[in-house]
Amino acid sequence: MPFEPAQYSRAHRIEFESLELAGNAAKENIPPGAPHGPGADPEQLFVASLSACHMLWFLHLACQKKWVVDRYVDEAVGVLDKTWISRVTLRPVVSFAGAAPSREAHAALHQRAHEKCFIANSVKTEVRVEPRIA
Repeated sequence: MPFEPAQYSRAHRIEFESLELAGNAAKENIPPGAPHGPGADPEQLFVASLSACHMLWFLHLACQKKWVVDRYVDEAVGVLDKTWISRVTLRPVVSFAGAAPSREAHAALHQRAHEKCFIANSVKTEVRVEPRIA
């Protein structure tokens, strides 16, 4: 089979020590007629990386403040311009068991988590955080 853009599979595996993820190109980036299957694309993984880093710092900082996080859900979204992901907006919704912080304290904790996030500090992409308390 010839190695042509409309024919080769973009499916691949991303392997870590104890984990394997299915990877693929975004369906919109695959020529018509090329095979496409399940798997996260690099752009999705980039947004997920920013989201996960922020969440882990937030949980650490909340624990230090003795706030018990009951649930943390982020509806993060990235904006793909012509050649780069120009903006990622994190939209974490957090519920607390017991006493919840004020809106101001909650927002400040997210700001501190954003400042500490290694991934956010490593990219030129604008990262916005729009937190809510559930």
